[in-house]
Amino acid sequence: MGKFIYEGTIKVDFDDRVLAHLMVVISAKLRRGESFSFSWKDDPSIGNGRMTVWIHPHAALIYKFYGSRQPPINRAWVEALIYTANSTTGLHIVPEPPDHGEDAAAWHHEH
Repeated sequence: MGKFIYEGTIKVDFDDRVLAHLMVVISAKLRRGESFSFSWKDDPSIGNGRMTVWIHPHAALIYKFYGSRQPPINRAWVEALIYTANSTTGLHIVPEPPDHGEDAAAWHHEH
């Protein structure tokens, strides 16, 4: 279980695979100088609520992965997450779609 840390105070756990995809999407948006909201559901142990943060180019973000290996990147999932990030509701986690056999690792290095 990895950890996403926003501005040093907000810390949330995500599966390493989810966190790797979030990092690709957030990095792509920030490289373009784009700001956006990012929302997620809280763990039931802390009340089943929701949290939303405003991601901007000057935000302090930390991605702490539990495992030492980079999970393979599913291009279709990255595109689905980018679609949500570009919407009025902002980035939120959607179920992983099937990867359509493209070389996701090569795509990751190109972007």
